[in-house]
Amino acid sequence: MGDGLQQVWSDVVGGQPAPETGAIWLSALLAAAVVLVPATWGVARHVVTIAHEGAHGVAAMLSGRRLGGIRLHADGSGLTISKGRATGPGVVVMYAAGYVGPALVGLAAAYLLHRGHALGVLWATVLLLALLLLQIRNFYGLYAVLAAGALVFAVSWWGSGTVQSLAAYAGTWFLLIAAPKTVLELQHQRRRGRGRTSDADMLARLTRLPGLVWVGIFLLADVAALLLGGRWILAPLA
Repeated sequence: MGDGLQQVWSDVVGGQPAPETGAIWLSALLAAAVVLVPATWGVARHVVTIAHEGAHGVAAMLSGRRLGGIRLHADGSGLTISKGRATGPGVVVMYAAGYVGPALVGLAAAYLLHRGHALGVLWATVLLLALLLLQIRNFYGLYAVLAAGALVFAVSWWGSGTVQSLAAYAGTWFLLIAAPKTVLELQHQRRRGRGRTSDADMLARLTRLPGLVWVGIFLLADVAALLLGGRWILAPLA
């Protein structure tokens, strides 16, 4: 076991070569299909919710608020509980982080891939999920985070180099592509009158910017992350 851990650490630090061009594009197409096909999106969106609520939690702590816990629900929604001032920059940062969080995680993963650390992306994911697990406060949330963590760990530990690399690329593409879709879904809900407690509408109450402006900010940030992340992923191939 000790030799195995040493080898994993050596692989993470040393980096891995990028897959063939076709394999990278295949991972992008696979991720896009998961996002665009309703049957797969209904399951995969839970991964985005994990990143969304995790971003709320990190932003709450960084802004000086006390994190009370995170709940994930079977319908794909989530709730991050924090204590602190009801107004001010801290709470604005917390609400603003959710819809850009998955894109920023994907962007960070894209940069690691750009530097040749595909295995590092997987192990960083395992670590982040383990830390998030400490803040989960409901059984479904425990199940969702444990299942995601177990899957990524299994690929990281037992998967071949090719499987690990493709998983890291597909997962990164998925977050980058899925982030803008969740913003579009948010606006669709708002147009149907079901978004009164959404992050955008909460921000509208805290600031002088209308909810639609916040939706636009989220979308611009997520699309920018997709474009930059895609450039980083594909740059070694240029």
